[in-house]
Amino acid sequence: MRVALVLAALLLGLGGVAAGCGGDDGAEEAAPPAAETTDAVDTDMDAGAVDGAAVFASAGCGGCHTLAAAGSGGSVGPNLDDARPDVETVVDTVTNGRGAMPSFSDQLSDDEIQAVAEYVSSSAGS
Repeated sequence: MRVALVLAALLLGLGGVAAGCGGDDGAEEAAPPAAETTDAVDTDMDAGAVDGAAVFASAGCGGCHTLAAAGSGGSVGPNLDDARPDVETVVDTVTNGRGAMPSFSDQLSDDEIQAVAEYVSSSAGS
């Protein structure tokens, strides 16, 4: 009988420990680190995955500029195929504006500006 009581007490004690380990408190504490890690990975992946051609199209660059690679024939701004601007020039112009071209710094992220600059610079005149 005494062995049965000891076993019963032991089982009740283990049940309480198991309930404490598997309760909601433990699950809530474990979830945020997983979410934080996932968010950081997604953000890094998104930043590296910016498509300059897509930015050129979505920002409406082709409405003003000719760039054969983008299939655009705008004539308001400079013909980018003829101008063949380098990356730094495109970043500066898109960020700060120039002449009739407005700044796009409030509409595009730094990553988008860099991506469109690399796209224009590498595609112009090709």
